[in-house]
Parts: sequence; C-alpha cells; structure tokens
Amino acid sequence: MGKVMFCTREELEARERTVLARWAQFSADSRGRHHPDPAPEWRTQYQRDRDRVIHSRAFRRLEYKTQVFLNGTGDHLRTRLTHTMEVAAIARNIARALRLNEDLAEAIALAHDLGHPPFGHTGEQVLDRLMRPWGGFEHNVQSLRIVDELERKYPRFAGLNLSWEVREGLAKHRTPCDDPAEQQEFRTPSSSLEAQIANLADEIAYYSHDLDDGLEAGLLVEDELVAHVETWRRTAEKVRREAGRLSAERRRYYTIRCLIDDQVRDVVATTAEALNRAGLANGEAVRARARSLVRYSPERRKLNLQLRRYLYANLYLNPEVREPNQRAALMLGDLFACYLKRPAEIGDSVLRRQAGQQPERAVCDYLAGMTDRFVMLEYERLIGPPPEVRHRGVSAV
Repeated sequence: MGKVMFCTREELEARERTVLARWAQFSADSRGRHHPDPAPEWRTQYQRDRDRVIHSRAFRRLEYKTQVFLNGTGDHLRTRLTHTMEVAAIARNIARALRLNEDLAEAIALAHDLGHPPFGHTGEQVLDRLMRPWGGFEHNVQSLRIVDELERKYPRFAGLNLSWEVREGLAKHRTPCDDPAEQQEFRTPSSSLEAQIANLADEIAYYSHDLDDGLEAGLLVEDELVAHVETWRRTAEKVRREAGRLSAERRRYYTIRCLIDDQVRDVVATTAEALNRAGLANGEAVRARARSLVRYSPERRKLNLQLRRYLYANLYLNPEVREPNQRAALMLGDLFACYLKRPAEIGDSVLRRQAGQQPERAVCDYLAGMTDRFVMLEYERLIGPPPEVRHRGVSAV
C-alpha cells in the first residue's frame, strides 16, 4: 500500500480553480484578515473561518436563544442554533449546485446570527430602543462586533480574526427581516455570490421551519394553510399524489421537506440562468452589480410574499407568540438600568474586556450575549422573580 498523505491548503486551493465557476470566491484570492495569521496547513481560509465560528462561545449560546418560541417552551421547537445549522445546510447545497465556494457560504451562514440577542426580534427591538441615543442596536452589526472584538480566544488579537469575505457576508446580510446599515469597509453595491446564498438560505429556512414549529405548537392549521397559502396547497397536493395517506407527523414533515426542495430548485435554476446571462469575468464583478444575482423566480417570490404575510398575521404577531416574547424582553430594560447603576454586577472579567468602551454599549454587549434563561436568572438575582411567560400553557420559566 502507498503512503497516505494529507491534502495541503495549496492543493485544496488548486482544486477550487478546477472545480468552481469563474465567478466564485476563491479562497486563495481572499482579501485577508485584520491581523497577520499564519496560513492553515490543510484547510482553506474559509474552512478555518467556519471552524473558528463553531468553536466560539457566541455560537454555543445560540442553543439557548429564541427563534420564534421562547427557548425552553418545547423540546422539538427550533432554537437560534438549530435554525443556524439548517441555514448552513441549505447554503452548502445551493453553493455546491452552482459550483460556488460552499465553505465560504457555510461560514457566513453559521455566523449570521451570532449577534442575535435573547428573545428573538422582540429582544432586538428592545435593545435598539434602549441604545437609540448611543447608536442603536442591530444584530448583523453585533455579529460583526462579536467576530471582530468581543470573542477573546487567541493570544495575538481580539475577536476571531475572520477573513474579509466572511465579515462582508455578515455586514451585508439582508433578508425581509434584516436590513443592516451600510458600513464604510464594505461599500460595494453587492456582496459575493456566497454571501447572497446565505441570505436566501436564511429566508428559506426560517419561513419553512417556522411553518413547522407553528404547526407543532398548534397555532397554525394545515386546512387553513391549504385554503390561504398557495405554496402550501401546491406542495400538499404533490405530497398526496406521491405518498398517499400519511400520518399527521409524516405528512407535515414531508410537506415541509418538499417545500424547501422546491424553493432550492427554484433558486438554483433562476440563479444559474441569471449568471449565464450576466457574463461575469470573476467574483469581483459580482460586487459591482446593483442587484443580487442569487434570487427566486418572479412566481416563487410572489408565492413567498404571500406565505410571509400569512406567517406574520397568524404566527409572528399571534398573541400566543408575541405577548410572552414581549413580557420576557421587558426584562432587558430593567437589567440595562440595573447594570448601569451597578456595573460591578457584570463581573470583573467582562469589565476588563470592555474597558474603554462607552458604558451603555458595554452593557448592551453583555445583554445581547445572554441566553434567554440567563436573562431570567440574572433578573431573579438582581431584581426579583421574573414575569411568568407562557406559550399555550407551556411555561418557559
């Protein structure tokens, strides 16, 4: 038997040149990192970024942060972490099908929600209101702060020192729920195709899986979806033709799976056509275009807008979801005031790490990094019993 040799970074980079499309983002062409960092031996730069994100504390904390339903409400409901993993899986599949850099798409997808505060978008709205006099709060900007400054794991620099291309994907992460302000360092009209994929993978994941969680919690009903949501009706009919009669659990799971598959196929076909028409010379030419090239077909976009409206009316703004999240998020305001008055309660290690920062921003960073359950524990320690928050009779405290 011949001697087994490991694959070097240089060989992986050469393989990218032979496999990926010319408009992909090649890891050897990265604009680099803020701080000098020896090149990895048998990983590409984007594989290293992916691993650094996965090993970060901020990534692990996503397990105990709300996606739609308060964390702890139900064992089968999604958390911010499971959502992130699902986004990464969809992003890899789309990138591979389009011969783009799936390692970069995956790294961006895994990091895209690192800056999300406790209690979902309600928690984000509370922190933004509290921080309005000091620049506000936006979770995509906070994701960048985490990977640039707040994680402290390496001896020579703060943050994770990720590549420019991953950081660009975080700074420009745009979906119907995310519209970050333009930042000086990332002024090009568009981002890489891999970052655009992460954007759409996020949208595919949260609409499809929020449907699943809404059905699991009993706040959505399949018959109502058939009657009012065209994409659900079409997919349900397809499942019935292909699989016949199924148990409720199998039918729901398979319908969601087919819904995701249909969206991914639509994105791949539509994007491939757009790329072939665009005649791009390389990945840099992508950034000069005003409009994203990774997109749905007009028909699929119309179907998804109808689905989005239905989810807002019947799930996201449903009192069973909104009111518990609002009551929970109000604890952030009380803790914000408490920490400003009693900064020693934050802890010496955190204070040292945030020395020299604006006090309000330091407190905001601390609150944004908390999990749902740690907010409740801190509230009880410093203020008193936290408010009871429930979804359909299931307590989250």
